[in-house]
Amino acid sequence: MNYEIFADVSIDIDKKFAEENQVRYVPMEYMLGEDSFPCTEPESDEMMHNYYEKLRNKIPTHTSQIVPNHYVEIFEPYIQEGKSILYLSLSSGLSNTYESALMAVQMLQEDYDNVNIEVVDSLGATGGMGLLTESACANRDAGMSLTENAAWLREKAYYVNLWFKVEDLMYLSRGGRISTATAILGTALNLNPILTVDSTGHLQTVDKKRGNRQAFRNLIERFEENFDPAVSNVVYISCADCMEDAATLKEMVLESHPGLTIRITMLSPIIGAHTGPDMISLIYYGTTKYQG
Repeated sequence: MNYEIFADVSIDIDKKFAEENQVRYVPMEYMLGEDSFPCTEPESDEMMHNYYEKLRNKIPTHTSQIVPNHYVEIFEPYIQEGKSILYLSLSSGLSNTYESALMAVQMLQEDYDNVNIEVVDSLGATGGMGLLTESACANRDAGMSLTENAAWLREKAYYVNLWFKVEDLMYLSRGGRISTATAILGTALNLNPILTVDSTGHLQTVDKKRGNRQAFRNLIERFEENFDPAVSNVVYISCADCMEDAATLKEMVLESHPGLTIRITMLSPIIGAHTGPDMISLIYYGTTKYQG
């Protein structure tokens, strides 16, 4: 079917798959120290290692919100060519990208006839968007129309599980996810909070474990509880420059599910700015999703 598939550049996705399936990106921007950097496509692992090394050296980082005009500038050339667009956004519970994209569609409809854009709220982030984008490409190749594909994705977004743990609690504190006192105490006690993105697309803290070993076991237990291979045998492990930990988590998954395709990706700077270095996540289609 002839429509373009877009995703926020905050996505974590297998780069080869994305290139082969002509996935397109909505660029974003991040700050590192006093400098601003455009992010137009998923960065190389080498570049991301350098980025996280700077964060480890306490160089501050943050991101900015996307305004509707940004989407208009990205989508308009395709509309002028008569093309249709399927766009997967970062969760509406984590960012205003979804709302900005919807506003951009309305703006384009005022200037052009037959604007055909489907905006899908991923209700997730990182590899969760990667999973949905892979499915979107497969659905397109199987002959699903734009409308059918968008409806399928909206339904399945409620079943994408994203479990992760962070290393530096101060990043969550700065983002208002936990208090400064909790962050300081947790760091002193070597506690790793286990977090998820719930069925409404919001971030939730669900547990706390001391050290990596217990945290990883917790992620695996949650995976075993509701993994649904009937939807997809692809599992994403997105990490913030902790590839050895990602390899360990991959082996733990494969011990009981040797036939799965495990994609290890480096966390984008857009999301990494809010989690800090050494975050690691386990992402898959489940039979249920955390309700909060």
